[in-house]
Amino acid sequence: MSEQPQKIVALVDGSAYSASVCDHAAWLSGHTGAPVELIHVLGRREAPEKQDLSGAIALGARTALLEELAELDARRAKLAGHRGRAILEDARAILDKAGVAEVTTRLRHGDLIEALAEVEADARVIMIGKRGEAADFAKGHLGSNLERVLRASHRPVFVASRAFRPISRVLVAYDGGASAVKAVDHIARSPLFQGLDIHVVTVGSTTPEALNGLATVKASLQAARIMAQTAILPGQPETALGKLVDEAPFDMLVMGAYGHSRIRSLIIGSTTTAMIRSCKVPVVLMR
Repeated sequence: MSEQPQKIVALVDGSAYSASVCDHAAWLSGHTGAPVELIHVLGRREAPEKQDLSGAIALGARTALLEELAELDARRAKLAGHRGRAILEDARAILDKAGVAEVTTRLRHGDLIEALAEVEADARVIMIGKRGEAADFAKGHLGSNLERVLRASHRPVFVASRAFRPISRVLVAYDGGASAVKAVDHIARSPLFQGLDIHVVTVGSTTPEALNGLATVKASLQAARIMAQTAILPGQPETALGKLVDEAPFDMLVMGAYGHSRIRSLIIGSTTTAMIRSCKVPVVLMR
């Protein structure tokens, strides 16, 4: 999502969120002209089993059993490959229907983070669903892969909500920290945010420092021909921001992954975790 023609990397796993990831990727591509690369990773869960189930049995029977287990592993790996290709085909069909001109697909084997590291240099944004197919919806847990991607990625991470809706109003959480400043710079330089209704909010006390910070942000965005509204909200970020997103309502939340206030470090910090978990809209996190 910078000025350079870089890919939108969309991670799909066949979960309920995969279609939303594709819909949001199509929306991003439509606003930026960027190509989309769909990636499905066959992880350790789908790798052949290494466990020895033969036990203490006679040599001949043990050899036959090991051969049968090897064949079973091969069939399981083959089936996982077929399933992965089917997931990518379904994802591509969504993007084709949306009119995305350039779509590539990639089936990877191994660890998700290792696969991501190989493509991240060419990515302008990493897109992933809030939860994966193995997540516990009843308990409201974030997907384990999402946590790993958030910790490892050096690109903006777009966390897709469960269902896509057109995005016109964007809330930017600003606390003056380095990643929040980077988020504002990213908004100013990206064609994605042109024409959108941008609101920049600081949560906390109305101090000269907070007012000056928002004035600087407004001037920076205005120089990029983005007319943003600014405000200071009392309270705690995790509650004030969530309430504002729901009541305004907003269609997307942008926030820095790290900060020097209570909006701080990714999954390690409570605010970001709470916002991703509770928000029914996409959350874009900037490192």
